[in-house]
Amino acid sequence: MTSPSTQASNATSPFPGDPSGAELAERVELNRVPAWWRDASAITAWALILLVVGLWLGGGALGERGLMGSASDAVTSVGRLSGLLASVLILIQVAVMARIPWVEQAWGQDELARVHRLVGFTSFNLMLAHIALTILGYAMGTGAGVITTFLDEVLGSPGMLLALAGAVALVMVVATSVRRARARLRYESWHLLHLYAYLGAGLALPHQLWAGQDFRASTVATVFWWGLYAAVLASVVAFRVVLPLIRSRRHALVVSEVVAESPDVVSVVMEGRDLDRLPARAGQFFQWRFLGVPGWTRANPYSLSAAPDGRTLRISAQVVGDSSARLARLRPGTKVLLEGPYGRLHAGVAVREKWLLMGAGIGITPLRALLEELPAGADRTVVLYRAGSRDELVFTDELVSLAESKGARVLSVLGHRAASRHSWLPEGAAHVDDAEALRTIVPDIADREVYVCGSARWMDLVIRAARESGVPPKAIHHERFSN
Repeated sequence: MTSPSTQASNATSPFPGDPSGAELAERVELNRVPAWWRDASAITAWALILLVVGLWLGGGALGERGLMGSASDAVTSVGRLSGLLASVLILIQVAVMARIPWVEQAWGQDELARVHRLVGFTSFNLMLAHIALTILGYAMGTGAGVITTFLDEVLGSPGMLLALAGAVALVMVVATSVRRARARLRYESWHLLHLYAYLGAGLALPHQLWAGQDFRASTVATVFWWGLYAAVLASVVAFRVVLPLIRSRRHALVVSEVVAESPDVVSVVMEGRDLDRLPARAGQFFQWRFLGVPGWTRANPYSLSAAPDGRTLRISAQVVGDSSARLARLRPGTKVLLEGPYGRLHAGVAVREKWLLMGAGIGITPLRALLEELPAGADRTVVLYRAGSRDELVFTDELVSLAESKGARVLSVLGHRAASRHSWLPEGAAHVDDAEALRTIVPDIADREVYVCGSARWMDLVIRAARESGVPPKAIHHERFSN
């Protein structure tokens, strides 16, 4: 790799010989992800929301017992609409993270997590509005106080106690999903608490079916709501439980080797049956469970650090916590459960024929795998590797070998994080504009697909610089392993 550079413009290829005269290798089929998958899933979600509004209107929302009636009827009707929208959004939220393959490949886990968060907070606010407006409307109509009406509804209406318990579960999920609270929790603890969202949605169902007049207003409404709940439940069971179990059983993965790549980076090599049938791509990640190891019930996301070869799978991780530390203590023969593959950090999302792969720290692992899979060609692929020092570089020999075989350039930008300003560059190059540095190192960056992997803040800075350098958003791909 290159020596530490204080100027981004001084980054140079570490390899002997100039591969620029090599002819392009035979084009490799990249198995592109159909663009219409994303549009179809978004249209489906909006169609469900519009259908819910239509069913509410068709159920008499504009009549004398609705918006055109008394003040109490109008408030209650709006409260019902809030509840209906909260219900459909909760179901969409669950479906978003159900790992439905074509949805996951269309959006990627990072984007799905953003949508999941947005839809989640929206549905939560609508649920609170539903409770407040419905109780207020009933209280206005009967003349009873709000507290008395609330207690009467909870204790007297069918399914209301269960619905209240479901609401409490959702409050707990939302409270622990706020960024400040999320930062204070261990990933394993947050993930366990987050599962209560399923409990909350499930506990609300009896109330909606027994007491919700909009659920029983017509045969169409009843079939719609029962069908939607059944479809979402089937998706969760099929893609979060059944498919992972089938794949784990089919491929019978076991640990074959554990390799210390550096003092704080470990690789785990696994072998199994029929791995050529596993639809995994270089750059993707799986959720992994290693049986018989403490904490095996909690899955952890790790990227493939080598392109799948049909015989083995390899992951690599930096030892920064209990879960990653356990990887170093795995023994050959340990059985493995896998869930995936997931993510869009692979060649199938590209629409161009040239690539820039930018990784920081352990974020180089999926990009190293991606480099192995990408087609060869002189300067067709550039890898930019950001690290604090030469000692932090991993897979140096592998990157050198791959670059020589692919005609690629691998450049390292070394140095400690800039303290004078927020920048993807090291302190020694902090006076250089972020976008200018990218254009200097890779003059044709605007014509390349850009793949980014590293810490969240560093990726944000790289993405901003890439966009300022003329790279359109659809050509920038990244993954944050969010849940």
